[in-house]
Parts: sequence; structure tokens; C-alpha cells
Amino acid sequence: MGISIRQAVAVGSYIFRQKLRGNRRYPLVLMLEPLFRCNLACVGCGKIQYPADVLKRSMPPEDCFRAVEECGAPIVTVAGGEPLMHPQIREIVDGIVDRRKFVYLCTNAILMEKHLDRFKPSPYLTFSVHLDGMRDRHDHLVDRKGIFDVAVRAIREAKARGFRVTTNTTVFEGERAEELHEMFDMLADLGVDGMMVSPGYSYAWAPDQEHFLQRERTKALFREVLAPMSTKRGSRWVFNHSPFYLRFLMGEIDYDCTPWGNPNYNLFGWQKPCYLLNDGYAKSFSELMESTEWERYGHRSGNPKCRDCMVHCGYEPTAVIDATRNLKNMVASLRRI
Repeated sequence: MGISIRQAVAVGSYIFRQKLRGNRRYPLVLMLEPLFRCNLACVGCGKIQYPADVLKRSMPPEDCFRAVEECGAPIVTVAGGEPLMHPQIREIVDGIVDRRKFVYLCTNAILMEKHLDRFKPSPYLTFSVHLDGMRDRHDHLVDRKGIFDVAVRAIREAKARGFRVTTNTTVFEGERAEELHEMFDMLADLGVDGMMVSPGYSYAWAPDQEHFLQRERTKALFREVLAPMSTKRGSRWVFNHSPFYLRFLMGEIDYDCTPWGNPNYNLFGWQKPCYLLNDGYAKSFSELMESTEWERYGHRSGNPKCRDCMVHCGYEPTAVIDATRNLKNMVASLRRI
């Protein structure tokens, strides 16, 4: 798997501490969005639909650090928007790394090569590059030609400089499994440290609402996409996921959502109940945990907004916690690291 031994040990230790304390609900990943503005207009994302005055705002580093400490999760994804457009992004990343949190800096890679000199390689820092397919498919989804080539060049340069690099791919209706296999082969040749794949969710403000996957279609497509994993070809593919989440995507395991597992903090506060839905904001992490009616969310709740969701931010935490449930599951997970 693309998860380092250092990160696996840290996360495993954190989970066991929570269990010893009797905590039933706790975060694993803080999804931090210090800005919403972006230099792309991807068809599956609605963040740049915010008003101009919101898009101009940047979260101060102090607010970022306060959220990291309030939440206490061992992993922080820094997203947006495009975080490399934040004028103090290096200060934010360095401050989180100094707190010994594993940082995944999400980027479309347009500014990545330009800013590599601002960062230093660390086992706690990973660049997570958005890549939704091979050249024609990716450039179509981000609505700009040439971005695929920019991303591949940035990945190659970052790896040459000693940085950890993973990729993040959203799978939409109409995807061809063979094209994704071609991309996985290409990324294996580039030596990426891991790949993330997740079905698209019908984000309310996304311009394109027609190509988000339904639940049964998600399972069928991912069975096709992940089928070569047991072959010589698929053995080269390194996924930055719990193997249990991949089995969930293929319909081999039935999980319910853990919406508190990946809480979102952005310019408006702590988003209820998760990154994908917006039912208001809390002023503090403790308020988020205590005031959110968690039973209203997740597939089993019957909430129509959650009916078809199988996105990693809700189900990966469930899978990771299941991986620590017993010795058999822990051994199965460790074999894939």
C-alpha cells in the first residue's frame, strides 16, 4: 500500500488510544480548506461558485493550527480550492509538520513545480496530485488543455527531488476501466507513492450533475477497475487506501458511513456533517461533535442525500477502524503496506 510504515503505526496507535479511552466517535483525518479560490473550473467541483468576496479570502495560519490542535487527528489534508495559491501555504504546511501530523497537500499541480523550492522533503509531507485519467479525459474534466502534461511533469520533478507524491482520482459515470488501468500503469512507472480512487459524489454546486455514479453502478465499475489487482499487472499498482475500503468499493464488504472520521474545517468553520454535505457550521470541533445529529446521516439512515455516496471521506475511516478490529484484519492490512 502507499501508506508508510511510520504513518500506519501512528494511526494504529492513535486508534487504540481512542478505544482505551472508550471513545466511540473520533476523527482520523482533518480536511482543512484554507481557501476556496482555484485556477481551474473542474466540472465536478462547485467550490469556485462561491461569491467573489469569499474567493478572495485566505485563512490565517493561526486558524489552521488551532483547527489542527482542536481536532487532534493524526492526518491533515490541505485542500481548497488550490492551496498553492494561498500566500502563506509554506508557513501552514511547515507548522502542521512541526506538530508531527502527516500532511497531504492537495494540488492540481499547475503551480507545483514553481513552488517546490518552498518546501523540503519530509516523511510527514506528501503532495497529492489531482489526476482524473489520461490526457484527453483529465483535460476534459478540468476544462483546460495541457493540464495532464503539467501534472505528470510536476510529479516527475517532485519525485526526483525526494518528495513523497500520491495521486487522487475521482471516478465518474462513463469511465472506461481500461483507460484507468493505463493511468495506473503510467503512475507506477513514475514511481508515485500511492494512488487514491473514489467515486464522484453529486456535490450540490457542481456544474455537471449528470455523471455522478449511483451505488450499484459504483460497485460494478470498481469491480472492473480493480480486477487486475491480483494479476502481475495489478501488483505494480500502489493504492493509498485500506484494502478494506477497496473491497467495499467492489461490493465485497458492506459498511456504513463514519462522517465524523474526516471532519472539514474551512473559511466558515466546522462544516456539518461532512465535507460533502452542508447542513450548517459549528464554531468549534467539540461543538461539531456534540451538536451534529449523526444518526441522520450515512447510507443506513435513509437520508436521500447519502443514498449513493461511497466516497472515501466517509467510508475510508470505517474501513481503517475495521482494519484494527482484530488480529486477522490487522495482519491483512499490514501485508498490503
